Amino acid sequence: MAGHSKWHNRVHRKTRQDAKKGALYSKMAREIMVAARQGADPVANFRLRVAIERAREAGVPMENIERAIRRGSGQEEGEQYEELTYEGYGPGGVAIFLEIVTDNRNRTASEIRHLFSRHGGSLGESGSVAWMFERKGLLTLEEGSAFDEETLLLDAAEAGAEDVQVTDGTAQVVTAPEDLARVREALMEKGYRFSDAGLVMMPTTSVEPEDEEDIKKVVRLLQALEDHEDVQHVYTNLSLSEEAWQKVEA
Repeated sequence: MAGHSKWHNRVHRKTRQDAKKGALYSKMAREIMVAARQGADPVANFRLRVAIERAREAGVPMENIERAIRRGSGQEEGEQYEELTYEGYGPGGVAIFLEIVTDNRNRTASEIRHLFSRHGGSLGESGSVAWMFERKGLLTLEEGSAFDEETLLLDAAEAGAEDVQVTDGTAQVVTAPEDLARVREALMEKGYRFSDAGLVMMPTTSVEPEDEEDIKKVVRLLQALEDHEDVQHVYTNLSLSEEAWQKVEA
């Protein structure tokens, strides 16, 4: 799981720094619309509540958020989106699992296939890499939060969490999918604050390509997928040493 956390943390920071507001707002709006299908009340709809919190943290105007809720819940007409998953391999045998929200599955499939091919990867069939991942709940402490690792471990265990991961000074709490909301509320009552919360796909095994060129290619592929407007989440079993990351980021 550590490979997921390191990739997630580094790409999340880069996305926040580099993403154009329009593209970021569009992704956030789609996430809210899909979540709102389960109900327009964020108090009763945990997925919607989390999507709204993510959007607000990213600076999405409240007007955009409210419009997305109305469209997703059927109160207002708009584009019809569907959720899809794509799976494939990057250079060096790295597994990649994508969660997609699109209004045109044919266009999206063509574009995603092109990105894989362009960066030396291959788009696979359904189930080709899904078996290497498992669904988990993930809570990320707010950036800059002061915490004692041992205390956090005890508090998380008491709340019913499965694991705590600390990488690059950031702490993440792992839960069973059905325990995410309960663990989040229990830890917030103890004073912890989270910048992100949601269900993710975590790798059960990790891969570190031996060839330096393969590493650069797969990182470029992952970033290109992150930047695609229809891709909501990118999951991978890529795991790199700190030395390898420094070479990629140089």
